[in-house]
Amino acid sequence: MNRPKLKVIPLGGLGEIGKNMMALEWDRDIIVIDAGLMFPEEEMLGIDLVIPDMSYLVENKDRVRGIFITHGHEDHTGSLPYLLQQINAPVYSTRLTEGLIRVKLKENRILNAKLNIIPQGGDVTVGRFRVEFFGVCHSIPDAVGMIITCPSGVIVHTGDFKLDYTPVCDKPTDLSRLAQVGSKGVLLLMSDSTYAELPGYTPSEQVVSENIDRIVGNAKGRVIVTTFASLISRIQQVFDAAANHNRRVFVVGRSMTDNVKMALELGYLRAPNNLIGRIEDIRLTPPDKVVLVTTGSQGEPTSALVRMANKDHKQVHIQKGDTIVLSATPIPGNEGLVNKTVDNLFKQGATVFYDKLAKVHVHGHGSQEELKLIINLVKPKYFMPIHGEYRHLSLHGKLAESLGMAKDHIFVMEDGDVLEVGPNTARISGKVNAGPVYVDGLSSDVGGVVLRNRRMLSQDGMVV
Repeated sequence: MNRPKLKVIPLGGLGEIGKNMMALEWDRDIIVIDAGLMFPEEEMLGIDLVIPDMSYLVENKDRVRGIFITHGHEDHTGSLPYLLQQINAPVYSTRLTEGLIRVKLKENRILNAKLNIIPQGGDVTVGRFRVEFFGVCHSIPDAVGMIITCPSGVIVHTGDFKLDYTPVCDKPTDLSRLAQVGSKGVLLLMSDSTYAELPGYTPSEQVVSENIDRIVGNAKGRVIVTTFASLISRIQQVFDAAANHNRRVFVVGRSMTDNVKMALELGYLRAPNNLIGRIEDIRLTPPDKVVLVTTGSQGEPTSALVRMANKDHKQVHIQKGDTIVLSATPIPGNEGLVNKTVDNLFKQGATVFYDKLAKVHVHGHGSQEELKLIINLVKPKYFMPIHGEYRHLSLHGKLAESLGMAKDHIFVMEDGDVLEVGPNTARISGKVNAGPVYVDGLSSDVGGVVLRNRRMLSQDGMVV
């Protein structure tokens, strides 16, 4: 009888930025790595979120042994509520990631999920898979990659990573563990490709700390910093700058407030007594003693910063003399929304710092030299670039080739492709359903026809 082979099935995150989801299958056992979302592009009228097509997992739900989450960003956790409504499998993650997932599931009224905490360096066996978490440095603490052992061999999945030797609130990427595994033989490496276009190394978070501290120190009025609600290390940098310059911090935006509260409880954020004020007390605090932390770095229409820019936020109104820091890079497709927000802030007399004007953000992904180092350490037999637009995957594949890997051992794939890997062979053997699922309000089955009709209505109007 033929021995079963490992099947690697990307359901999201290949050929796009976001909605990361990967299934690994060996015989009767399936594990899932990440369950993310994408934010809609401008032409996706009325769509709130885009999530992966999970039909393959739902059809095989009795075989799904566990869901493993690399870190707490939306593009890795955002579709978990939709997955857990259909599949009752245990979820494994580190402590901070579990806290962020708990906040998200509570929002979606999912109260019976089986959440398990695995520390960096810990491992768990589900079915025929043993999964070990190794620490990686990313733009959020407690991020991990995974060393997965199954009867076919050892697979390394890096998750999102960079090599930062002076991170803000975490340890550097665990290169010694990767070297150890690499010396024993790795069948397949799946590695983050998001910044495979950029030569050299990604700058350290230390650069951002210095710039945010300088901006807060020089500002004459209030400072408003916007970033992702899950970017805990950036929020810590803002806390540190505010404390250095004797300012109080006010947190604005529901998701930001929930995440800050949870991260303070778990000890991932540190704040001196009386640093954080209640938003109701902001009127009683002189402008030169105020720092606000808020959501809205992607120009999301309902976020706090965008409502401030549009003059319809209940508690905070932009004043002449405010300094605003956009500490995030626009996700591809969001540039128009972000530019519009920046314009509206300038119109109201604010000074705005964003990535083109100051180093107020560094990305959380490795550039070319870091990607090469991982390939050289792990020394895999087969290589599969993951996480990125098709050009990023393709360029990452070329990097592996430049390091001496055989072209037929490198698999640049798309969502839905099935890669079968055995100890001595690997090939793309088929395809499963994979594509975007549009979420509109509570419904997750908005089809292309509905979008087309909305586009026509937006251009031509309607007659009643």
